[in-house]
Amino acid sequence: MYPETGPLRRELYAKHMTFFAGGTQHMERCMMAANRVGKTWGVGAYETTCHLTGLYPDWWVGRRFKRPIEAWTAGDTIETTRDVIQVALTGVGGEGGDGELGTGMIPGHLIVGSPSTKRGISGAFDTIRVRHVTGGVSKIGFKAYDQGRAKFQGTKKDLVWLDEEPDIHVYEECVLRLTATTPGDENGLMLCTFTPLNGISKVALKFLPELAPQ
Repeated sequence: MYPETGPLRRELYAKHMTFFAGGTQHMERCMMAANRVGKTWGVGAYETTCHLTGLYPDWWVGRRFKRPIEAWTAGDTIETTRDVIQVALTGVGGEGGDGELGTGMIPGHLIVGSPSTKRGISGAFDTIRVRHVTGGVSKIGFKAYDQGRAKFQGTKKDLVWLDEEPDIHVYEECVLRLTATTPGDENGLMLCTFTPLNGISKVALKFLPELAPQ
């Protein structure tokens, strides 16, 4: 994606390029836009894959991790996480696990072993392991907002990708997972990709503070 020339050339996606570049300056970033403009595939799945694999294109001017990472991604429900995010990253989704593993954004040969699956949710992955360019292994877990804030507690993460707008409490819990607490450590990255269907919500106002009621 995003070559120098052709129908997907970078110059046609100026806002996508601005989003990627912002990772060097901002822990929290959001692509808030209409449906069908490439938020999930062209922004969330693409950048997440770059960080999981360490395979950054030559033109990449955003944040780079020089080691394998620990990541989460989440959507509204386990089913929508499976059918949208999981498909974008792995090529597999739906109740029957339709699709072929490795036909999503993450190259199939870099997916290590078989994904672990969630109990009681047909075709839904819990965690996948991805080979990093250093030889190590990155991990990404699949979650859902309707599991509640408590399911987002735990250890520090390097990356969280939230596709569709979360509740503010879930959002804030994810930010805590990304915040460095050890001297010399670095903050992780928050990627949000959503259409603001909830209007001027608390999450939307984090990125559009100028719209806050006076």
